[in-house]
Amino acid sequence: MNVSRKNPASTVDLATLVKQCDTLLRTAEIGDYEGAANGLQVQNAGTVTRIAAAVDGSLATVQLAVAAGADLLIVHHGLFWGSRQPWTGKNYELLQLLTANNLAVYSSHLPLDAHPQLGNNAQLCAALGLRHLKPFFTSHGQPIGFSARAKVTRAELARRLEMATGAPPKILPGGAELCQRIGVVTGGAGGDLKLAAAEGVDTFITGEGPHWTYALAEELGLNVFYGGHYATETFGVKALAAWLSQKYQVPWSFLDHPSGL
Repeated sequence: MNVSRKNPASTVDLATLVKQCDTLLRTAEIGDYEGAANGLQVQNAGTVTRIAAAVDGSLATVQLAVAAGADLLIVHHGLFWGSRQPWTGKNYELLQLLTANNLAVYSSHLPLDAHPQLGNNAQLCAALGLRHLKPFFTSHGQPIGFSARAKVTRAELARRLEMATGAPPKILPGGAELCQRIGVVTGGAGGDLKLAAAEGVDTFITGEGPHWTYALAEELGLNVFYGGHYATETFGVKALAAWLSQKYQVPWSFLDHPSGL
């Protein structure tokens, strides 16, 4: 668990943080999947003294946030992708934990992917040493990824990606050994190789994809790197929490709960 220590007495209004996040991430303007429910998903009593960040909003990460003493949990994948009814069993346990521990939850999916500085894609590009980024890969009405021109071998790019994520990527070597135009879309964009190739990249970095994409990558002449859905999407929530921590002088921590996927 990564922790930033600041004055523990610092407090900020939850409404202030929510408004700042919504404005910064353009939450109302960015299209997304129906279940994303971007923005404040659970409120608390109104103030924040410690922020926790996690990739996924779940019972497990809520438990970790409570243990960390957080009163705001920022996540990339929120609580409401599918139906939560009825509020019994584990759903009741989740609700009880949230309310009993005054824990608010803020979720940002595609708005956080797309942000040009704090987003998953911009942050991963920076970690890979990619510069002069251009918008790339349209999803739900707007580009959410970035592409860059570079001259780097597949082996070197794999090394950089492993350094960034902490795990060796799965490589589909469908293109040339020298990667010259690289597109980055974190998460689960492997099913959209045709879209990536149509936008002119010869190398596509994402989190995961289905089995049939190996043959498709060969047919498209496209190098594909699967760095892990979870591993490629730790960057945005960390960057957002760190930015808020610096601006409002409240401590933050990253709650690592990897899926291995």
